[in-house]
Amino acid sequence: MFKLLVAISVALIASTGAAIAQFQEVGSVPRYWTQAFPLNGFEKATIDVNEIMSGGPSRDGIRSIENPMFSLVSEVLDSYVATVPVLSIEINGDARAYPLGILTRHEIANDVVGGVPVTITFCPLCNSGIAYLREINGEVTEFGVSGLLRNSDMVMYDRNSETFWQQFTGEAIVGPLAGQQLTPLPVRMESIEKFAQRFPMGKVMDPPRYGVNYSINPYGGYDGLNRPFLYDGSLPAGIPALARVIAVGDTAWSLEMLRQAGQIDVGDLRLSWSAGQNSALDTFNIQQGKDVGNVVVQRKDQQGIYRDIVHDVTFAFTFHAFRPNGQLIF
Repeated sequence: MFKLLVAISVALIASTGAAIAQFQEVGSVPRYWTQAFPLNGFEKATIDVNEIMSGGPSRDGIRSIENPMFSLVSEVLDSYVATVPVLSIEINGDARAYPLGILTRHEIANDVVGGVPVTITFCPLCNSGIAYLREINGEVTEFGVSGLLRNSDMVMYDRNSETFWQQFTGEAIVGPLAGQQLTPLPVRMESIEKFAQRFPMGKVMDPPRYGVNYSINPYGGYDGLNRPFLYDGSLPAGIPALARVIAVGDTAWSLEMLRQAGQIDVGDLRLSWSAGQNSALDTFNIQQGKDVGNVVVQRKDQQGIYRDIVHDVTFAFTFHAFRPNGQLIF
């Protein structure tokens, strides 16, 4: 099953053309970058480095999670409101859920799921939740939060080479590994109740810090704004910048369109929606966030079985910024 998922992911990468690198001269970079990321070298880039800006925190000012601890969902479900959001993944029978209340504050969790080293990422400013293999050129690495943004999306760095990686695309954009591509893995952004129903023996990541109220959203009201934070690019026409869309490669469908339809079939691709998941970026108390529903994206295989594929429930401006030639359907 895991090999099948990887094959699907690699096919998706090829279809987007993200693996084809065109390098640019880096030129001068802020002195802080060279001090904070000395291994990077800043000699190779696939993007204009002037597109990168500070998000406020310094390197590791937002701490990624290493070696997360877990509890059985059956043991902790009663301590959660049923509709709170999690990012879930299953590999080789190992099903794990990462509450968005935790990921909103830490953004990256480096983990091993089903024997496979993965990094679980969530960029709150883009509502982008994606998992990647964290093995690069045969070496396992960890990812951290650089404190930098591009198009309001988190710029990650790997701790082996300190190369900069774009969270939304999984592309290495500045540094020794520039032009390389991480392999994405299917995840679901769903309610903890949905996760428990699918995986009664699944595990939920424990809060990494005592005394922190992870049910509080530090970005209260964010997904109701007219314009995203720390973004100076163009906005998509005809749809609110922070409207949620379901991105599959170079095509995205608006969440509102899917909500009204309930199900959308395009060839062997199926998108479905069901009620019952709080937005992690609405009210200050995540448990009271508006219902954005649960999205499932699957593709029918040769046996006629629908299986989860790589996708992202993100904001319209994010898809527009990183897939400018993509098709946004609403």
